[in-house]
Amino acid sequence: MNNDIKLVAVDIDGTFVRSDHTYDVVRFKRILSCMKKAGCNFVVASGNQYYHLKDLFPGFCDELSFVAENGALVKDRTDLVFTANMPKETVDYVIDLCREYPEILNVLCGVESAYCQRGTVSQEFFELTGFYYHRLQWVDDFKKVNDQTLKFAPTVPEEKTYFYYDMFCKRLKGKVEPTTSGHGSIDLIMPGCHKASGLKRLVERWGISPEQCVAFGDGGNDIEMLQYCGRSYAMENAPENVKKAAKYVCPSNEDDGVLVTLEKIFM
Repeated sequence: MNNDIKLVAVDIDGTFVRSDHTYDVVRFKRILSCMKKAGCNFVVASGNQYYHLKDLFPGFCDELSFVAENGALVKDRTDLVFTANMPKETVDYVIDLCREYPEILNVLCGVESAYCQRGTVSQEFFELTGFYYHRLQWVDDFKKVNDQTLKFAPTVPEEKTYFYYDMFCKRLKGKVEPTTSGHGSIDLIMPGCHKASGLKRLVERWGISPEQCVAFGDGGNDIEMLQYCGRSYAMENAPENVKKAAKYVCPSNEDDGVLVTLEKIFM
């Protein structure tokens, strides 16, 4: 057992859950019990919506902390610690930019809900998006959404992911930062607002240090977090640039790599 580790942060898709979005609940609860005895907090660190993430841990989500929406929303168990607030002029600028490219399927992510605009995406896309955003609504016009904007989550043709990533970098420089986990998914977040910034808020709140933190991830949006934490693991299924950012490589998400590694650390 390692009593020096006070925070474990895990990405979800491609890291903690298998490709069928399941994980070994009984095994995880056993590990979580050992972590609690060691005074270690478990943090879910994902680009996904908070309402989706908490539903992955029914009955015990209030025992966990969350860095959701790639750092745009941070919760310390039941306490809301931080929400990003994208300025209205930036929100409108992003909306107008995405409208220049009709193949961009855009989602506006707010504190209360996520939103799709009628006439710009299909019902099929809305239903698929609803799997990742458990609070999702149709609106007639993004610019009339009455909610605090955390980020945008545009989906682009997979083969054009990095074309659009580069375009967003160029056109949104200084306003918004793009991050991607590949596969056509891009998040447009406030500058300096990423998973590592979310972890930093919890680290400072809890009076611990980055050296006492462990992180697991598999995507480009995990790199800052992997570099921030004193001990970091890229999944075996991660691309090379993510493996280079981490100190270690652990078994893939299909082989329960996070749970295997945490058992070695805490049991």
